[in-house]
Order: sequence, then structure tokens, then C-alpha cells
Amino acid sequence: MVHCSMIVPYADRASLVADLERYAQAWPSEAEVVAQFLALAVDPADPFVRDRLEGHFTGSSWLVNAAGTHLLMTHHRKLDRWLQLGGHADGDRDLAAVALKEAEEESGLVDLVVEPEIFDLDRHWIPERKDVPGHWHYDARYVVRATGSEVFAISDESHALAWREISALQDDPATEPSIVRMSRKWLARR
Repeated sequence: MVHCSMIVPYADRASLVADLERYAQAWPSEAEVVAQFLALAVDPADPFVRDRLEGHFTGSSWLVNAAGTHLLMTHHRKLDRWLQLGGHADGDRDLAAVALKEAEEESGLVDLVVEPEIFDLDRHWIPERKDVPGHWHYDARYVVRATGSEVFAISDESHALAWREISALQDDPATEPSIVRMSRKWLARR
């Protein structure tokens, strides 16, 4: 695990491609989604900005408590669903740093650390909203750990936040499929 100041940003897309290839080796059953991410990573249009409406990168955090037993989830204001914390890269090529920044901003927690390797990949459709047409998010997810206080503050991006027991997420029919997948990965590695 590293602190944000220790993260080396993707100076070029080659570093992201290398990280995606390592992920593909670790998760061969996810070859299709990795291929989609690799195609976006080498696309000449900048995939790190939200103005690229064909699809763009986002970074999310699998934000766990110090014990690793609970996940901090947001009841997302715009999507009206319980999800992991995360957001747009907005030009930042270091998606682990994006995940950490979003976790800090959306939770109010400090003393967070992020693991530099990709934990999960998810390509999902974001529906049209106001003047923004529907588009794809290519979401790279990273493990972020709370190492200090676990008392959060709700930001304006959330209706609510809650620490949810990770082992119970798989049995809740309301849990998003990607959250179920990540909970299985998390429990298997523990």
C-alpha cells in the first residue's frame, strides 16, 4: 500500500497498458472487459477526460475499514443506487490517485492508503442526465484502506454513506452485480 504522494502517475499510457496486462494475467476470465479497457487506453482521443462521450476512464475505491471486514458505500445522489465511491479522472492519468482522491472527497476520511494495483475493472453505461448524453464509464477500481478514524462525512454527491459488512453483500439481492463480484474477490484474497 502507498500513500497518495508516493503514487507515480501514468506519464504515458504505456504504464496503464502494463497494469491492464497484469490484471488480465491475474483474471483471465475477464479477458473481454480487459480488451475493452486496452482499446480505450490506446485510443488517440484522450480517454481521461469526461468530454469524451464515447467513453472515458473513471477511478473507484473499494474502501475498506482497517479490519477489512466492511466496505464504505455511497447511496449515489445522481444514480440513486448503493455503490462504491469514485468518480471521473478529469485529465488525471493515475487512476489509483483518482480512486484515492474520490474516496477522500466523498467520505471525509483522512489517513487513507491505496494499493497501486488494479483490484477490479467494470465497464458500465451511465444514462442520459440533463444535458449530458448517455455514455460508457470504464471504471478501474482500487483497494483503499482506512487506517485512522472511520467516522465519515456525507458529501453533496451522496444521499447517505454506510459501512456494510462485506460478507453479507453477496446475499443481499439489492447489491449491484459488480459489488458482488468485488466482494467475492475480496473474501477470496483474505
